[in-house]
Amino acid sequence: MTIKQKLLKSIYPFLMKLSGLKSDRIKTNIQHKMPLVSIYTLKAMKINNQLLLLKDLKGKKILLVNTASDCGYTGQYEDLEKLYRQYEGKLVVLGFPANDFKQQEKGTNEDIASFCKINYGVTFLLMKKSQVKKGTGQNQVFNWLSDAHKNGWNNKAPVWNFSKYLLDEQGVLTHYFDPSVSPLSNEVLAAIG
Repeated sequence: MTIKQKLLKSIYPFLMKLSGLKSDRIKTNIQHKMPLVSIYTLKAMKINNQLLLLKDLKGKKILLVNTASDCGYTGQYEDLEKLYRQYEGKLVVLGFPANDFKQQEKGTNEDIASFCKINYGVTFLLMKKSQVKKGTGQNQVFNWLSDAHKNGWNNKAPVWNFSKYLLDEQGVLTHYFDPSVSPLSNEVLAAIG
């Protein structure tokens, strides 16, 4: 871990408290709008180059998070791992490393996997580094998550690293959580149930 990363990890709790004062941090599918395109038709490439078919995750809740190794929110890797272990068998956590915000994920897929394992004990699934922001080249999963014509209601793309999207056991997008919302917050835990 670099000096910068150690500093960011140490100030992460303060950053979470400070950024928690923002409003509009959580979007909820109040009307339980169904997706127009099933998330289960999509696939993603794992960080180890193995294919993940999202249809294989049917029956489990899925938390999808865009991640970065050199961000003030990088400490959320630890919280995501705790959440994953707490709800193991009921919740799948998928991390999507991206270098879309201020060049905070410069490493290779191998560097990212090693960093996450060594520094945060990550055992949840990491995908290959990709683009999560809207535009040409956007990862197809994040295109689905940020297109109401596909997911049924949400157009909000990640605003920064560690934006979180929660799907229920039927593949319905139920929540969007701003990066400032901790994975172990009462709001996330209540949404997982």
